[in-house]
Amino acid sequence: MAKTIEIYDDRLRAIVSLDASLQKLANGAVHSEGPVYFHEDNTVVWSDAHGNRLLRWSPINDVSVLRDPSDYQSGNYRDLEGRLVACSSGLRAIIRREHNGEWKVLVDRYQGKRLNSPNDLVVKSDGTIWFTDPPYGITEQNQGYGGEQEQTGNFVYRFDSVTGEIYPVVTDMMRPNGLAFSPDESLLYVSDTAAFNIPGGPHDICVYEVVGDRHLQNGRVFAVIDPGQPDGFRVDKYGNVFTSSEDSVQIYAPNGTQLGKILVPETPTNLTFGGTEGERLFITAGHSLYAIDLNTRGVQQ
Repeated sequence: MAKTIEIYDDRLRAIVSLDASLQKLANGAVHSEGPVYFHEDNTVVWSDAHGNRLLRWSPINDVSVLRDPSDYQSGNYRDLEGRLVACSSGLRAIIRREHNGEWKVLVDRYQGKRLNSPNDLVVKSDGTIWFTDPPYGITEQNQGYGGEQEQTGNFVYRFDSVTGEIYPVVTDMMRPNGLAFSPDESLLYVSDTAAFNIPGGPHDICVYEVVGDRHLQNGRVFAVIDPGQPDGFRVDKYGNVFTSSEDSVQIYAPNGTQLGKILVPETPTNLTFGGTEGERLFITAGHSLYAIDLNTRGVQQ
């Protein structure tokens, strides 16, 4: 049996068992991305980002198509009411699936100009939506509908869907991508995946201090991810960071020490915690959806 776990620090042994097995739950996507777990029916919704579809995995009904076309949805999340909130690279917008099943555009502009192509998002405990806005839906084939970039940069935004207020909280990244809050929401982690198509560009995760629930300060590099890109990531209840990379899900302690890897046979893109106690890690990678049971619980889904 091929090895699944690589240990670099003994602290990893309390997080994942050496004999834990990685299961392939589904395949057939062009490019799997953005998983989100729904405890109500034990399902995972994820994006076939390049196939322009939204998929759902169920342990009972296997895989079904939830939306086709999906306007190039990428990152997905749940809001405080259990509604699916998503990044639409095609519409260049943040969208939400209402309780009646209809899709609504929440925001697609900042200062009257179109967003680039929202890529990933998280919902904070106060209901605000924090999202990244790189240009991939404009510049890359099969990630959007193209067009012209209207914003002056590639920012991370804070958006209040109740008041409509939107403003950038990070403006110094080349290609902001994944993001996640620490368990107490005092820190925001944001990845930069510029190395994907900019030679010598960053491939790291930065961490910022959250000030007054509204702003960020004192950004610094948390970890440089190698090989590959820190496309998407999540945090467990102890503050450990689980991030995608080229060959694995890499695991970092809150102080930035790499604890080890969960090896994946396809290139991971994103992940989410789920299961009855939040102890199962669902991983989108390549054409597929994987899962592995851990000895820890996630704080964000």
